[in-house]
Amino acid sequence: MKRHRIDSGSSWSLADHDPDNTGDFGTDEDGKAAAKAKTEKLVSQMDRLQVRLFSNRTRALLIVLQGMDTSGKDSTIRHVMSGVNPQGCRVAAFKAPTTDERAHDFLWRIHREVPAKGYIGIFNRSHYEDVLITRVNGWISSKTARRRFDQINEFEELLTDNGTTILKFFLYISKEEQKKRLEDRIRDPEKRWKWDSGDLEQRKRWPDYMKAFEEAISATSTRLAPWYVVPANRKWYRNLVVADRTVDALEKMNLTMAPGPQGVDFKKLKVV
Repeated sequence: MKRHRIDSGSSWSLADHDPDNTGDFGTDEDGKAAAKAKTEKLVSQMDRLQVRLFSNRTRALLIVLQGMDTSGKDSTIRHVMSGVNPQGCRVAAFKAPTTDERAHDFLWRIHREVPAKGYIGIFNRSHYEDVLITRVNGWISSKTARRRFDQINEFEELLTDNGTTILKFFLYISKEEQKKRLEDRIRDPEKRWKWDSGDLEQRKRWPDYMKAFEEAISATSTRLAPWYVVPANRKWYRNLVVADRTVDALEKMNLTMAPGPQGVDFKKLKVV
């Protein structure tokens, strides 16, 4: 899965990444079944690793999900985190800033949602909205965006210095795939609640968004907080990549189960 990682300072382009890519699994039903089976095993591993994270309370994990509308941010959370104890997981979704939030710096509302030690935090959209949609719509200049890139890097370095591992995923779908998914929302009564006419306006600016994503990822994919460009046309492969990288990050924390209270001899302890 490391193939999807954008290394700091590397020369890359979205044109080199295929949103239909399925790695070594192919595109037939056998490959799909194998990928789903592996994802289920990873979800099970994640459950065990999360217990260690929660019991230790020494580290935290922050997962950032970004992508165009219909790229599957909600669905990724629902599937990949299906085995995680909700008590130790927090999801924050960032919409347009409120009046109170606009009265502060752009990272103020983000820092309040950073996971505490022992927790997995998931950002459904994030501080990157303030260098993506704001830039595409001309609400900030390129100079302001570059300054914010530096501020984001410093912010994420602060978090990692204090024990938070950061994973950032750009769920990459094609414009054709987005068209299919938007049409599904129109046809399927179970999905119409997701419909937002504004999605069509943003879709018209697809090339501008792809350029903004490229520049933001290039400027902020660091050794401490890397970006992964996740092929997301096939939902089952998208889920596998995110689950694999999440389990890998938790394993690298090398956490063990926290010991019981000091001074208690569990060998002699009896429940009567």
